[in-house]
Amino acid sequence: MKNGVYSILKARFLINEDANAAKNWRFIVFIILLAIVMIANTQRYEQKVFKIIALTNEVKELRSEFVDRRSELMKLKMESTVSDKMIEKQIFPSSVPPTKIKVKKEIAQSFYKKIWQ
Repeated sequence: MKNGVYSILKARFLINEDANAAKNWRFIVFIILLAIVMIANTQRYEQKVFKIIALTNEVKELRSEFVDRRSELMKLKMESTVSDKMIEKQIFPSSVPPTKIKVKKEIAQSFYKKIWQ
C-alpha cells in the first residue's frame, strides 16, 4: 500500500518504459486540451454576457432619452407655448376663426361636347 502511494506521488506510471506510460501521457494531454477548450468557452460566454448587459443598459438610456425628448416636443407643440413664442416676435393670434375654402373643379369637357355648345 505504502509503495503504491509513493509510486503515484512520484508519477512513476508516467516514466515507465512500457506501453501504459504512452497511453497515460495521451490521456493527460487529452484532459489538458479539454480543460483549455472549456476555459476558452467559459470566457467567450462571459464576454457575451457582459456585452448583453452593456447593450441592455444602453437601450434603457436611449429609451429614457426618447421619452424625455417626446415630452419636450409635446410641450413645444402646445398652443400656449407657440403663442408665447409668437408674441415675442410681435405676431398675435387672429380674433377671427378660420374658414374653409371650397374650390369647385371644372369638369373637362370632351371635344364633341365643346362643338355642340
